Amino acid sequence: MHGEATLIATAAAGFVLAFAFGFLAHRLRLPPLVGYLVAGIAVGPFTPGFVADAGLAAELAEMGVILLMFGVGLHFSAADLMAVRSVAIPGAVGQIVLATLIGMGLAAAWGWGLGAGLVLGLSLSVASTVVLLKALEERNGVATPNGRIAVGWLIVEDLAMVLALVLLPAFAGMLGGHADGHGGDTDIVTELLLTLGKVAAFVALAMLLGPKVVPWVLKQVARTGSRELFTLSVLAVAVGIAYGSAVVFGVSFALGAFFAGVVLSESDFSHRAAANSMPLQDAFAVLFFVSVGMLFDPSIVLREPLAVAAVVALIILGKSIVAFGIVLLLRYPAATALTVAASLAQIGEFSFILAGLGLSMGLLPPEGRDLVLAGALISITLNPLVFAAVDRLVSRVRRGHYGQKRLAALETQLDELQRRSAARESERGLRIQNIVDLFPIFADLDQEAREDLLLLFQPRAAAPGERIIRKGGRPDAAYFISSGAVQVTVDGREIPLGPGEFFGEMALLSRARRSADVTAIDYCQLLALPERDFRMFVSKHPGLRAQLDRLAAQRRTMNREPVEDAAPAV
Repeated sequence: MHGEATLIATAAAGFVLAFAFGFLAHRLRLPPLVGYLVAGIAVGPFTPGFVADAGLAAELAEMGVILLMFGVGLHFSAADLMAVRSVAIPGAVGQIVLATLIGMGLAAAWGWGLGAGLVLGLSLSVASTVVLLKALEERNGVATPNGRIAVGWLIVEDLAMVLALVLLPAFAGMLGGHADGHGGDTDIVTELLLTLGKVAAFVALAMLLGPKVVPWVLKQVARTGSRELFTLSVLAVAVGIAYGSAVVFGVSFALGAFFAGVVLSESDFSHRAAANSMPLQDAFAVLFFVSVGMLFDPSIVLREPLAVAAVVALIILGKSIVAFGIVLLLRYPAATALTVAASLAQIGEFSFILAGLGLSMGLLPPEGRDLVLAGALISITLNPLVFAAVDRLVSRVRRGHYGQKRLAALETQLDELQRRSAARESERGLRIQNIVDLFPIFADLDQEAREDLLLLFQPRAAAPGERIIRKGGRPDAAYFISSGAVQVTVDGREIPLGPGEFFGEMALLSRARRSADVTAIDYCQLLALPERDFRMFVSKHPGLRAQLDRLAAQRRTMNREPVEDAAPAV
């Protein structure tokens, strides 16, 4: 193997083994994530055979973190979170605090310091959103009230961990570690205020300018009709904001990528951005989990079996019992409490990120990272069994009155939220369908092309007597009549056009001057397709161009005949 091919060797080994072990895990009814971690162990320095370049794997993993956090932000819904806030916020915060305290107790029993205990406790307190969503999808439970509560709970956990990633470096010195290679002699108050000030400045800039600038940029790119450019623009936003936030504001790549996703989450481009970036998100996420597996020393299971058992017990039993009790205290049914408990009986991506950060700052000893990784592997592997056991318990639990009123009120609220979301999607779909119904020439376009067309159209109104097109003028756009009527004056004839008809396309196709005057004779609502967008769209859809060419030939023939109601060439 040539030295310059180290990157290719590392990526190839990671992808091939991740596919093999991921497929095997799936056949064994385990989450593929288990297979990805095992692939990392196989190419890591603690197992015989090929050893991948750890430095390159870490760089690829950093890209995986950026895209993972971008995906979390892109799917973040403030409305969904607010709907379940009464249970998700106090429940998640309480569970994080209690689980972290238990983890700190374990660390103290092992003789570790306060910083190590805090990092270990936080790492074990947060569950994997990826694993949860996969488990709920397999059970068709994502849209159920219990599933929505569990997802909202984990969103709160994710937000809390984002905050922890920001604040941990500021407290590293006080906790016995170091941040950015410096010791712990910095004034903690000054450091904390400076950190919070930078984060606040970044968040304010991202939330004030981001929703205006980023969607506008993506709209301009979308108007080019190039899927490659749009995908590239989404990645540029994710990686650019993440890197820029780290350089300018000193915040983590993870936080910058998360807010890049949040900025896009409420725009019209969120679905397309998610769809176009998903393959790369998946690919780099796989490499992230492989790189995490490379750090794991399997011998920890033999060297510290009791410590591993304690960590697994905390993840599967401790967190679940705590969550179960909290949900019941918040007056929700036992079935809801069981679902949330099963959802939290594993740890994942944030645990790896926190453990890596703690290790880099000298807070967490290497065996702490190995214990976190061992806990993740075992808990993720056992999570399907936990859910299966919970499903059986839920089916046997008597449906009493406790918590049902509160759950019913939440279900009503979630249904209303779902109805509004569906109404927004339906409205957009109706707008697209109305265009197709009104202008049958677009009927053969696929759904993506129709959405592009909706994006390209520019609404325009015209009052009676307003000259829309002047004979001899340069062609600027094609016009489609939504309502109202216009009059085309050509060769001394006056020809009316109404809803569902269009004009102005002939000059764009022939690149000639306008051959007729077009005047509004009623209040008109028009959809204008500017010249540049018209040429681009037509060039990308040969079938539409062929229809327009046939129509143009018919209109040229009609223009030579003395037919009063012929549709003219304009």
